[in-house]
Amino acid sequence: MKAIYLIFISIGLAVAGQLFMKAGMSNYQMGEINLQNSIPQFLKMMFRPLVFTGFVFFLISSFFWLLALSKVPLSFAYPMVSISYVLILFFSWLIFKEQIGSIRWLGAAVIIFGVYLISRSG
Repeated sequence: MKAIYLIFISIGLAVAGQLFMKAGMSNYQMGEINLQNSIPQFLKMMFRPLVFTGFVFFLISSFFWLLALSKVPLSFAYPMVSISYVLILFFSWLIFKEQIGSIRWLGAAVIIFGVYLISRSG
């Protein structure tokens, strides 16, 4: 499989993981976190079904990321990850109905152009 596909599969899974975690934490009421309750609080959050699913997506994403890194230089692969910012922006608007201003959309366009330039160098 081509390295660019591995990179984009990894990015897609990581974005899905973020979306699952956000959905899982949307109605979560977190109390104050201190040294005594930090681990129980983390475990309580971690084992919420959607949050746990998000972590699983991240784990699978890491597998594809490692495969990609075995094939291309990090200086090529890592800047590609910035496309995840654009995808998160879009899906946050689409799924969670977040308000996204024109400056953010412009920033996303700049990121897309940057990824395009980097992809042309590989």
